[in-house]
Amino acid sequence: MGYVAVKGGAHAINNSVILYKNRRLENGADIEVESIKTNMRQLINQVMSEASFYDRDTAALAIKQAEGNMEEAVFLMRAHRSTLPRLYYSTVTDTREMFVERRVSASFKDIPGGQILGASPDFTHRLLDDALKESADGPKETIEYKEVPFNYELDKLPKVIDYLEGEGLFVREEENNDEPDDITKKAIEYPSTRSQRLQALTRGQTGAVTSLGYAEIRGYGISAHPNIGECRVGQQPVHIDPDDDYGEYFIGDFEVTEIDAFMPDLDEDDSDAGDKDLMIKIGYGLVFGQNETKAIAMSVLDYSLEHPVPGVATSDDEFVLYHIDSVESTGFISHLKLPHYVTFQSKLDRMRQSKGEQE
Repeated sequence: MGYVAVKGGAHAINNSVILYKNRRLENGADIEVESIKTNMRQLINQVMSEASFYDRDTAALAIKQAEGNMEEAVFLMRAHRSTLPRLYYSTVTDTREMFVERRVSASFKDIPGGQILGASPDFTHRLLDDALKESADGPKETIEYKEVPFNYELDKLPKVIDYLEGEGLFVREEENNDEPDDITKKAIEYPSTRSQRLQALTRGQTGAVTSLGYAEIRGYGISAHPNIGECRVGQQPVHIDPDDDYGEYFIGDFEVTEIDAFMPDLDEDDSDAGDKDLMIKIGYGLVFGQNETKAIAMSVLDYSLEHPVPGVATSDDEFVLYHIDSVESTGFISHLKLPHYVTFQSKLDRMRQSKGEQE
């Protein structure tokens, strides 16, 4: 095997780092972290979700340092997250306590509590707004809107699945509050558990989760059109129990998107004939921030992995969970541009030897 010596690498590397850091300032302008935090909410939501680290200030800093590169920002966030101490684990969280800011159902027009459109780009025209080219000299005036009377408490809204359960079309799974597996402390073992799958899906790269969810619906899996029973966006309260005889403590709220996707499925009844009734089952999605597309795709993949179709890639938990991870996939692809001199020289030696033997 031949070895190739490389000289002068340290100076070149130092200069490369300096060039990279200076490039952000080469036009004489710099963006404030607070501006990123205020004006790039959706980007911050994606970074926090994929990093599994809810901190808008740190996410804004990571985005600035990464020059808007999503994968690099997630890498920075996860690296920083690994240095932080784990003081407490939250108690069991019930999303029925969410303070709802947006709530829509694509399955029913009229739902208890009503449709709450909230803030969403769904109803906007996809046309560029030239007015945004102007520099911001200060806070702009907000557009006034007409408030609609509302008779429900936003942190006690009923769930749409309750309506189906009342009609006998949905059977609620037995509640399981066992301690979940934490894939940030122990690697996933296959076949995976439900808690491992949900954690990996909510940490998954937004584009990858969306693409595989789309492939699943198109026919590479269940080949069924899910119905969004309920999409919720709001502030979810979190509590901890430090075991100090004073009970639980409320430590704050965090923004989440929750999806209940309805999937029609055959369910065996209890009769001796073994007949099957068409029932509604649930695919579930929950992600940091307002990221509805990812949460919907997550719910599709959750159902696919819970009800696998033999021989289908999107029902294979190792295929799905391993390849949607942002840091894993990006890191491996990116490492290909780093020096592989020894291994490539070894390949060339074998090729030369083989060619010489043939001659």
